[in-house]
Amino acid sequence: APLVESGGGLVQPGGSLRLSCAASGFTFINYDMSWYRQAPGKERELVATIATAGYTLNYLDSVKGRFTISRDNAKEMVFLQMNSLKSEDTAVYFCHAHHPLLAYTYWGQGTQVTVSS
Repeated sequence: APLVESGGGLVQPGGSLRLSCAASGFTFINYDMSWYRQAPGKERELVATIATAGYTLNYLDSVKGRFTISRDNAKEMVFLQMNSLKSEDTAVYFCHAHHPLLAYTYWGQGTQVTVSS
């Protein structure tokens, strides 16, 4: 699989998790990387994007100041540090790769994040 997520789990409100996504089989440095999430009964939404050069493109308003996206081009990985987690952050989180010129895309299989006491 081109993208494999890890790091999800059960955490109490106010806690932290760090999601990781390992890429393979494509030229990682040429792709913008994003995290999406999908809660039960809701549409998939974009959480954060980081461009090829490493500068951040955007964050979902509801996670600004709590989540941080980063990437390691040498290791071909992207991360999502999630702090001050809330119950409404509960969702399956997906890693996504997008080539800005060729429009090629890849999706990971998702990792479950559950925020509950």
